[in-house]
Amino acid sequence: MKKVTLALMLAGAASLVMADGAALFKKCAGCHGAKGEKKALGKSAVIGGMDAATLESDIKGYQAGTLNKHGMGMLMKGQVAGLNEAQIKELAAYIHGLK
Repeated sequence: MKKVTLALMLAGAASLVMADGAALFKKCAGCHGAKGEKKALGKSAVIGGMDAATLESDIKGYQAGTLNKHGMGMLMKGQVAGLNEAQIKELAAYIHGLK
């Protein structure tokens, strides 16, 4: 019984993370596309399906103002400024799952 309960809790937590990631991604979709399939403003890489660790690192770099890929550093800094550590992980996991 404990294994079933734990499995249900983990499944619920995973869907919650994905739901939060989906909600966070709505802000990104305008430039990156609904599935992360677009080059934002014709400049960025396609982010859908990218490695989650790379996405986390990039988001943190934009947030810190130390990353300026394709000249988008200032724009992206504003977009990710309000994200906390957990939200960055959720967003990266969600984008990684897009295809």
